[in-house]
Amino acid sequence: MGTWATGKYALMISDRSGMAFPYREMVREWNGSWVHTTEFEKKQPQLLTYYHQADAVALRHPKPQKKSGIIVTLDPALWWTIGTPGSMAVPPTANEQNIKRVAKTALGKVSVVTT
Repeated sequence: MGTWATGKYALMISDRSGMAFPYREMVREWNGSWVHTTEFEKKQPQLLTYYHQADAVALRHPKPQKKSGIIVTLDPALWWTIGTPGSMAVPPTANEQNIKRVAKTALGKVSVVTT
Protein backbone atom coordinates (compact mmCIF):
# COMPACT_ATOMS: atom_id res chain seq x y z
CA MET A 1 0.00 0.00 0.00
CA GLY A 2 1.24 3.46 -0.86
CA THR A 3 1.75 6.40 1.46
CA TRP A 4 0.84 10.02 1.00
CA ALA A 5 3.38 12.57 -0.18
CA THR A 6 4.69 14.91 2.51
CA GLY A 7 3.95 18.06 0.52
CA LYS A 8 7.36 19.50 1.28
CA TYR A 9 7.42 21.69 -1.84
CA ALA A 10 3.69 21.65 -2.67
CA LEU A 11 1.50 24.75 -2.81
CA MET A 12 -2.23 24.96 -2.18
CA ILE A 13 -4.72 27.66 -3.20
CA SER A 14 -6.61 29.29 -0.33
CA ASP A 15 -10.39 29.15 -0.64
CA ARG A 16 -10.71 32.58 0.99
CA SER A 17 -8.09 34.72 -0.79
CA GLY A 18 -7.20 32.64 -3.85
CA MET A 19 -3.49 32.99 -3.04
CA ALA A 20 -1.02 30.11 -3.08
CA PHE A 21 0.45 29.07 0.26
CA PRO A 22 2.67 26.17 1.37
CA TYR A 23 0.61 22.99 1.65
CA ARG A 24 1.75 22.27 5.19
CA GLU A 25 0.50 25.67 6.45
CA MET A 26 -3.07 25.15 5.28
CA VAL A 27 -5.84 24.33 7.75
CA ARG A 28 -9.48 23.38 7.32
CA GLU A 29 -12.17 25.67 8.75
CA TRP A 30 -15.45 24.53 10.31
CA ASN A 31 -17.28 25.16 7.01
CA GLY A 32 -14.91 22.96 4.98
CA SER A 33 -12.80 25.74 3.43
CA TRP A 34 -9.03 25.27 3.19
CA VAL A 35 -7.29 28.49 4.26
CA HIS A 36 -3.84 29.60 5.38
CA THR A 37 -3.19 29.82 9.12
CA THR A 38 -3.12 33.64 8.89
CA GLU A 39 -6.64 33.67 7.37
CA PHE A 40 -8.18 31.18 9.77
CA GLU A 41 -11.32 32.26 11.65
CA LYS A 42 -12.87 30.25 14.46
CA LYS A 43 -16.54 29.40 14.35
CA GLN A 44 -18.70 32.16 15.82
CA PRO A 45 -20.37 31.32 19.16
CA GLN A 46 -23.75 32.40 17.75
CA LEU A 47 -23.60 29.49 15.31
CA LEU A 48 -23.17 26.93 18.08
CA THR A 49 -26.50 25.47 19.05
CA TYR A 50 -26.92 24.04 22.52
CA TYR A 51 -29.87 22.08 23.83
CA HIS A 52 -31.89 24.18 26.24
CA GLN A 53 -34.54 22.61 28.40
CA ALA A 54 -37.94 24.23 28.29
CA ASP A 55 -38.91 26.44 31.19
CA ALA A 56 -40.92 24.75 33.90
CA VAL A 57 -44.59 25.58 33.57
CA ALA A 58 -46.17 23.74 36.50
CA LEU A 59 -44.95 22.94 39.99
CA ARG A 60 -44.38 19.34 40.92
CA HIS A 61 -46.19 19.48 44.29
CA PRO A 62 -48.53 22.52 44.19
CA LYS A 63 -50.49 23.71 47.22
CA PRO A 64 -53.26 26.29 47.29
CA GLN A 65 -52.22 29.76 48.38
CA LYS A 66 -53.21 30.69 51.92
CA LYS A 67 -54.77 34.06 52.62
CA SER A 68 -52.15 36.40 54.05
CA GLY A 69 -54.50 38.88 55.64
CA ILE A 70 -52.90 41.83 53.87
CA ILE A 71 -55.49 44.22 52.51
CA VAL A 72 -54.38 47.51 51.01
CA THR A 73 -57.01 50.10 50.22
CA LEU A 74 -56.50 53.70 49.24
CA ASP A 75 -59.26 56.12 50.01
CA PRO A 76 -60.46 57.90 46.85
CA ALA A 77 -60.14 61.15 48.80
CA LEU A 78 -56.36 60.64 48.70
CA TRP A 79 -56.24 60.75 44.91
CA TRP A 80 -55.48 63.95 43.04
CA THR A 81 -58.05 66.59 43.89
CA ILE A 82 -56.50 69.76 42.54
CA GLY A 83 -59.05 71.88 40.74
CA THR A 84 -62.62 70.60 40.90
CA PRO A 85 -63.55 67.75 43.24
CA GLY A 86 -63.11 64.34 41.61
CA SER A 87 -60.71 65.62 38.94
CA MET A 88 -57.56 63.62 38.13
CA ALA A 89 -55.27 66.62 37.64
CA VAL A 90 -51.63 65.97 38.49
CA PRO A 91 -50.33 67.84 41.56
CA PRO A 92 -47.39 70.24 41.13
CA THR A 93 -44.99 67.88 42.94
CA ALA A 94 -45.13 64.11 43.37
CA ASN A 95 -44.30 64.27 47.08
CA GLU A 96 -47.21 66.59 47.78
CA GLN A 97 -49.78 63.90 47.07
CA ASN A 98 -47.69 60.86 48.09
CA ILE A 99 -47.40 62.14 51.67
CA LYS A 100 -51.16 61.56 52.07
CA ARG A 101 -51.00 57.95 50.84
CA VAL A 102 -50.11 55.44 53.52
CA ALA A 103 -50.59 51.67 53.34
CA LYS A 104 -50.77 49.92 56.72
CA THR A 105 -50.75 46.16 57.05
CA ALA A 106 -50.61 43.79 59.99
CA LEU A 107 -49.55 40.16 59.77
CA GLY A 108 -49.26 38.37 63.07
CA LYS A 109 -47.06 40.52 65.31
CA VAL A 110 -45.40 42.38 62.43
CA SER A 111 -46.61 45.84 61.50
CA VAL A 112 -45.49 47.51 58.28
CA VAL A 113 -46.08 51.16 57.44
CA THR A 114 -45.22 52.40 53.95
CA THR A 115 -45.27 56.07 53.10
